[in-house]
Amino acid sequence: MAEALKEAALAGLQGEVPAGALLLDSEGRLIGRGRNRVVALSDPTAHAEILALRAGAAELGNYRLSGSVLYSTLEPCAMCLMAAVHARLAAVIFGAAEPRWGAAGSLINLAELPGLNHKIQLRGGLMAGECGRLISDFFKKKR
Repeated sequence: MAEALKEAALAGLQGEVPAGALLLDSEGRLIGRGRNRVVALSDPTAHAEILALRAGAAELGNYRLSGSVLYSTLEPCAMCLMAAVHARLAAVIFGAAEPRWGAAGSLINLAELPGLNHKIQLRGGLMAGECGRLISDFFKKKR
């Protein structure tokens, strides 16, 4: 998570909401990283988690990332969590809860939807203080 926080800090310095993500394969090897780039890329899908998943898929040459684990500084939104489910990740581990957009338990828990053909493990709160502070400080400076 410390590495994901570095990505998040870079995003914040670039004027993006400071979120960062890392993707590790089933053997614990780093295969993808991302930081929010929605403004820079003029792309509403350029969330840290999506960019990490894209990098991992490119690295492995496969959109299925079975057994991989995504670390994110923020609780994933619906788009990011469902992308993780579609990629067949083993788990998503996140830092700070996101009460307005969080789809891993704060606003809704999409991983618990009935009928999904893949179950993903969710764990929140890893380095939550540090992750949350980065976001809070960013928005305090904006206001």
